[in-house]
Amino acid sequence: MSLDITPLTRKGRKAIRAYGDGGFTIGNDTLMGSLIVYPERVLEWSVTKAEEITLESLTPILNAPEAVELFIIGCGPRFVAPPKGLREALREKGIALEWMDTGAACRTQGLMIMEERDVVAALIAVE
Repeated sequence: MSLDITPLTRKGRKAIRAYGDGGFTIGNDTLMGSLIVYPERVLEWSVTKAEEITLESLTPILNAPEAVELFIIGCGPRFVAPPKGLREALREKGIALEWMDTGAACRTQGLMIMEERDVVAALIAVE
């Protein structure tokens, strides 16, 4: 016997159900590569390693029509420190940054979506 432990979420909310093998399962869809996951939409993200994360690579978040209050970055398979000045630059734009490895970011995003919180996650795909 198996049990579905996928958290219940409001229809249309983008909860991450699985990650690895170079992609993510969001709802019933498997998407390959790095992604930016909003509460109700998903964008491809060209970043493949933490060193590529800059304000420029975060333009889709900075120019998003919806306000971004909490922003999670999944920096890859292992935690590495964020680039100097990134947290402060985002704070100046009113965005709180949580930086963690991709696995932790996926779990955190799922919990926040389940709690009906508006969170945006930029996630580097891992194997």
